[in-house]
Amino acid sequence: MTKLVYYTATTLDGFLADPDDSLDWLLRQPLDKGGANDYDAFIEGIGAIVMGSTTYEWVVRHHPGQWLYTMPAWVMTSRTLALPEVDVADIRFRSGGVRAVYEEMVDAAEGKDLWVVGGGDLVGQFADEGLLDEIISSIAPVTLGAGRPLLPRRYDLELLDVARNAGFIMARHRFVGPLQEDREQRP
Repeated sequence: MTKLVYYTATTLDGFLADPDDSLDWLLRQPLDKGGANDYDAFIEGIGAIVMGSTTYEWVVRHHPGQWLYTMPAWVMTSRTLALPEVDVADIRFRSGGVRAVYEEMVDAAEGKDLWVVGGGDLVGQFADEGLLDEIISSIAPVTLGAGRPLLPRRYDLELLDVARNAGFIMARHRFVGPLQEDREQRP
């Protein structure tokens, strides 16, 4: 069955990027290729991806003239992007709710899993709709104090697995739903 997975790296204090959208803190970290939460093994099982416009702009800006993904990609945006579209890839720009995009992605993935590349608010939109299945995070030995949050929502998760890869804590969680305290307060 197709799963929607948020596969990401985060700082110990829960940020994806610093306030200037820099990932320098991440790119300097050592990682054992083939170790726990290995990217190459993960990406083999992915049939479609989705990302927000800020993530798309970061990818295009930091990898000019190339696209890193071979599977269909959706970019969720409600604004005009500052960078040109990538012509050599299957990239679909959408706005509005995520449920319709999720259905398109499931069809395109042909039985493989779906990856929410980022950012945190986009993941929250999928989670709010009950579409998120797992969060796989690589937790770096860094704190930023501020920046783009991992997931700017209140949710309960269930820890499924934990491992180490170089200096990273690798964790896999099942998405449970809204924080129990929030569920109990609803009328």
